[in-house]
Order: sequence, then C-alpha cells, then structure tokens
Amino acid sequence: MSKLVAIFYTVLILFQSLNISFEDASKFSALMDHASYHQETYGDSFFDFLSEHYGEASVQHESDHSEHENLPFKHEHQSCCHLNTSFTLHSIEFINSSDAFIEIPLNFHYKESISLFEKPSVFQPPKSA
Repeated sequence: MSKLVAIFYTVLILFQSLNISFEDASKFSALMDHASYHQETYGDSFFDFLSEHYGEASVQHESDHSEHENLPFKHEHQSCCHLNTSFTLHSIEFINSSDAFIEIPLNFHYKESISLFEKPSVFQPPKSA
C-alpha cells in the first residue's frame, strides 16, 4: 500500500512540475481533431503540426485559426508570489569592559592515570605453584 502511495505522489509531482493539469488531459481530443484537420487540409504530419503549434512557428501560426484556445498546454499559468519584507537597521555598539589577557598562569598539574610500566595482576602470566 505504501508503494502505491509513493508512486501516486511521484506521478503527481511529475505532472505538477511539467505543468500538466486535468484540463489539459480533457483537451487531448481537441488536439487530435485539430491535428487531423491539419493533415487533411495542409498535408502536415503530426510532428509538423506540433512544431507549428508548440514550436518556433507558433507565434506566426496563432492568428490563422480560432481553435487554438482549445488545445492543451496553451494556458498561461503564472505562479507569482510577492513577499514584502522590511529591513530595519539598528546600530549596535559593543563595549568591551574587560581588561586584555596578557599572561597565561601555569598553575595546573596533570598526572596520567594509566602507566605502561606497571601491569595489573590480571594480565600477568600464570605462576607455577
């Protein structure tokens, strides 16, 4: 069950990143009808049709037909988000009231707790009786 949910969310994120909506899926029949119209009228192949309507020639070809609004992926979804932020600058002055540290006192003593020269009796070889 968790794999199905993961696959569903993956496909959902893929469609959202490609900006595909349910409205576009319902307009595929209009795409196929318009492609067959171009094939019958102008003799265009499907790839020529796609290049005319979605490629570089789409700006020039937009004014030729009125059915272009019904084609999928012709919508202008602008997801623009404006965030208003305000910045205020405060002058902060740090006053160092402590004196400078000049000398390091040598008042510590360290004794190592483990010595390699003394072996505890646990690690001694067995003694003969």
